[in-house]
Amino acid sequence: MEPAIERATMRKVYLRILPFAALTYFFCYLDRINVGFAALTMNKDLGLDAANYGMAAGFFFWGYVLVEVPSNIVLEKLGARLWIARIMVTWGLISGATAFCTGPYSFMAVRFLLGLAEAGLFPGFVLYFTYWFPKHHRARINSGFTLALPIAVALGAPVSTALLGLDGLWGLKGWQCMYLFEAVPTVLIGVVVFFYLTDKPEKATWLTTEQQQWLAAHIAHEQRSVAAEHNVGLWRSFWDPRVVLLSINYLGIVTASLGMLLFLPQIVKQLGVSNMEVGWITMIPYACGAVSMVVCGRISDRLGDRRWSLFWTCVISTAGLVIAGMTVGTWWALVGMTIAAIGFYGTKGPFWSIPSMWLTGTAAAAGIAWINSIGNLGGFFGPTLVGWAKNITGSFAGGLYALAVCALVSAVISLFWIRVPRTVQTGAAAAAAAE
Repeated sequence: MEPAIERATMRKVYLRILPFAALTYFFCYLDRINVGFAALTMNKDLGLDAANYGMAAGFFFWGYVLVEVPSNIVLEKLGARLWIARIMVTWGLISGATAFCTGPYSFMAVRFLLGLAEAGLFPGFVLYFTYWFPKHHRARINSGFTLALPIAVALGAPVSTALLGLDGLWGLKGWQCMYLFEAVPTVLIGVVVFFYLTDKPEKATWLTTEQQQWLAAHIAHEQRSVAAEHNVGLWRSFWDPRVVLLSINYLGIVTASLGMLLFLPQIVKQLGVSNMEVGWITMIPYACGAVSMVVCGRISDRLGDRRWSLFWTCVISTAGLVIAGMTVGTWWALVGMTIAAIGFYGTKGPFWSIPSMWLTGTAAAAGIAWINSIGNLGGFFGPTLVGWAKNITGSFAGGLYALAVCALVSAVISLFWIRVPRTVQTGAAAAAAAE
């Protein structure tokens, strides 16, 4: 009986939550990374060289890190519906305000404020999924959710570069039009979030009473089991060795991925293509990354494995960045960056399924946010590394090699120091455990 309830319940939960969560993250990431496309014309207008651009664009992550943990704890206390709506509306407004920057300092200030506003969205959803999805669904739901990330880059690339062509509309530069037009959907969806999301299964009127009871009981049983086995409290979640190692691992992944992402349009531009062609070409690595994210998430869940899935995807990222560095300035560099993107996005499902294997409740809220906040410092260090290397050497190659080292460090940590149980309950076994 219970397997039938599980299938019916989880089908409803996936259809209700996943598409909408992915839509919110799509616009989150679009508003975060459209700066890479704006840079094609914005940098000259604002007086930014490669190093200044990398550092200023990365200032987003200092604001992000500063309030990430408090934001996630507030979400756990107030509920996802209210807090995620607040996050989206405020970051949409600030993202649109980027259009009115006049120089390096105002650009840096707006990027910092954007990080403050957006902090908590990603770890908030990762935490939110633990309220709705049993652990043997976690890699799939996390992969499905973060699938919006490469899709945002792939679809956002031609859209953003097309909007750059609106130069002169209302007396604005093309990059100003891009920021304004891409901010509007974010604010509107933020309002919809307040009315659409449901905080907990017990409040889900779109589930039957039997389905509500089954899901709530199953999730409660898993959380009690985790709490009894690991007993990690709020304050311990910050310095627990496993959380620290995951944070360092994620720092390496994010440094490498965002260092490449925020300079990818400029690297592609060196191939002698137009701005619009840059947008279409940039789709290629991230379309492949989207496929990798789904495939790796499914493989991780099917095998009940997290550690080795994480290790091999980090290795793939390292290899891709080395190839890109060796061949920068040629079309082979695009092949290398595509391989790197396959690895980066393949890490998402396995990685974000690990923290909830020993964290629950407020400790999960704090621990997940802490891992994400430390990791996202890589969003400052990665672009800064690439920008400095470009200014010093005149080439992006040195920066790509530095990013490869960061990805390699993450692979080594995955191989030697991240210890998580290999067996993940699935199907009927998980249902029986809930009895």
